[in-house]
Amino acid sequence: MRDLSNITILYVDDEDINLFLFKSSFEPKYEVITARSGKEGLEKLEGYHDKIIVVISDMNMPMMNGIEFIEEARKTYKNIAYFILTGYDYNQEIDKALKTNVIQKFFTKPFVSAEIEAAVEAAFRSVRGA
Repeated sequence: MRDLSNITILYVDDEDINLFLFKSSFEPKYEVITARSGKEGLEKLEGYHDKIIVVISDMNMPMMNGIEFIEEARKTYKNIAYFILTGYDYNQEIDKALKTNVIQKFFTKPFVSAEIEAAVEAAFRSVRGA
């Protein structure tokens, strides 16, 4: 049986309520680190990149949207699975990010916990070879 407590997720969202809901939903099963912006997300990656297996980012944030944040993060941190979580419709930017493997998948808000858990655990198996 795999040890899911070794899974650390970085969740990036500019809204405190979304950070709270995500952490409340997944922290019993995984370690969840949060950031309120793409800039803060990059700082958290710098400090915890050896632990983080999955990054999930909101799409629409001020200064740097989720795709821009992930593109910047991927330049340095390649062995991490990246996902977008958005309250908006599928668009050309998300489509391009999927086709070019910038992100592995996108989820919509309100999220379905089981869908995210399945993607996180698949990423864990892929990244860690578990």
